[in-house]
Amino acid sequence: MTHKKFRLIVVGDEILSGKRQDKHMSKMIELLNERGLSLHQVEYVGDDREAITSVLKKSFATDDVVFSTGGIGATPDDHTRACAAKALGLTIALHPQAKVLIAARIQATAEGNPNKADLNTPENQHRFKMGEFPLGCEIIPNPYNQIPGFRLHEHHFLPGFPVMAAPMMAWCLDQHYA
Repeated sequence: MTHKKFRLIVVGDEILSGKRQDKHMSKMIELLNERGLSLHQVEYVGDDREAITSVLKKSFATDDVVFSTGGIGATPDDHTRACAAKALGLTIALHPQAKVLIAARIQATAEGNPNKADLNTPENQHRFKMGEFPLGCEIIPNPYNQIPGFRLHEHHFLPGFPVMAAPMMAWCLDQHYA
């Protein structure tokens, strides 16, 4: 039996510019080591659509297990969801489970304020963008704020915030690679 190679792709200009330190690599090494596994490769890429798509196209062509952090939020520089879809020639759509989870998160944070709880406001409609994933993917639960990541072809797409990414990474390892 051949052993899977585990790789990490860290997306974000803030890492490459030095505004934020990468904490994903050390956490992934720790989580893999706890499970008798090891990290094979790390790649860093900025918030550039063509660069992200290129990195993911090459990555999807391997049979490696890949964790990608960053670029799945709802800000204008978050391109990873669309790039993953483009790399595989897939369309992107609001995932039904993600829609339910995001709606529940909106309701929970509205604290009874009917304006904040209105799912049709422009702000809340924009929040649903975080649940637009390539068709055919699976949801990765996020215990921190319930906004999910996604899994497709042994690629796991997680938020750029280590406080969210780390437990999601651990969940994926335990669910799929125990």
